Amino acid sequence: MDAHLAFTRFTGRRLHLGVCGSIAAYKAPDFVRMWRDAGLDVGVTLTDAARRFIAPLTFAALGASPVFTSMFAGGQPGGESAASPPSPDDDVFGHLMPGQSAHAFVIAPASASTMARLAHGLADDMLSAQALAFPGSLVIAPAMNPKMWANTATQENVATLRRRGHVVVEPGCGRTACMEEGQGRLADPRDVYLHGLRAASAQDMQGRRVLVTLGPTREQWDGVRYWTNPSSGTMGAAVAVALWLRGAEVHAVCGPGTPWLPMGIARHDVTGARQMFDAADAVWDAMDAGVFTAAVADFSPVPLGAEKFKKADARDGFSVAFTPNPDILATLGNRKRDGQTVVGFAAETSGLAESMARKLAAKNADMIVGNLVGGADAGFGSATNRVTVLAKGGEPEEWPVLPKPDVAWRIVDWLARR
Repeated sequence: MDAHLAFTRFTGRRLHLGVCGSIAAYKAPDFVRMWRDAGLDVGVTLTDAARRFIAPLTFAALGASPVFTSMFAGGQPGGESAASPPSPDDDVFGHLMPGQSAHAFVIAPASASTMARLAHGLADDMLSAQALAFPGSLVIAPAMNPKMWANTATQENVATLRRRGHVVVEPGCGRTACMEEGQGRLADPRDVYLHGLRAASAQDMQGRRVLVTLGPTREQWDGVRYWTNPSSGTMGAAVAVALWLRGAEVHAVCGPGTPWLPMGIARHDVTGARQMFDAADAVWDAMDAGVFTAAVADFSPVPLGAEKFKKADARDGFSVAFTPNPDILATLGNRKRDGQTVVGFAAETSGLAESMARKLAAKNADMIVGNLVGGADAGFGSATNRVTVLAKGGEPEEWPVLPKPDVAWRIVDWLARR
């Protein structure tokens, strides 16, 4: 699991997974494991075709409960013998269970036939009956042969499902199991996982537009070298994803080397500090909030030229001159309008409290999130963070060491209350 996606704040929420007949069914147990790691309780329903590819016991062994396989006990008319152990399929109301207890319903992989059932309101197997009885929006991740995906009937069914408010996670492009090239393979598993989390999340940031800056900047000083810092962008990526999971429209201005983000986030890739400023400035006026996590270089070296600087030309040493870069947080913070909220970050090696108080005032921020870099459990390149937060008009509050996604979740909690 990517460090910025390892959320754990879903205890008490339930997700139901439907698995259809496809070679991509082998990926479904990974979804169960990831959602369970996030704190979700997970139930599973396999179609008859799915059971040809993967056994129900696989899901039960990963902690999924209940695991349904058939509309009827024993999987056929007449049911099981009296000596057979009880099964979820024995529950005559099992077809209603996800609609009564699940906060999210994901079908991955979804076959063409199951999507046709859903589009036309059929309920002739356990999965389609459960989906029809589910009152919320379904998350549907199709996987099939590219020609089947491109077929007019399939595309009309997809359009019908979207029109009804269901979320279709489009299949990816590439070579499929049948050795054909095209669109049809199951979407990136991270996308399926995150859409499941989003469906199970309270949408308390719905309608809010938020800018996030993340990662380092690189300032070129000859043809091959640059001035930078070790920021991985993990903290900012976690903030961007947490905002998107909770319904926000997110614009992420990403420095080089920053992590993968879901397609639902508008990503703006940049290299240098001036590019980051221009990209952030271009969208800022339309935003409701900004979370400025990027480790922006305060200064840029004056380039020594477009060619590689040769060691032979500097046997007695050399000097590099620097010029100041735009202060993104200060410029946009001091330009904020009524109703906009600014969250800044401060990474220091010492004097953290003084730096946070100074930045809160000078940058016209509403909250500063600070951490001391250099420790094993916080700062650049770490999967966890130990932060102190200081909100305008408040006192510093120290948070315990947490995974960066959980720090991000707390920051979004604070934004959601404003």
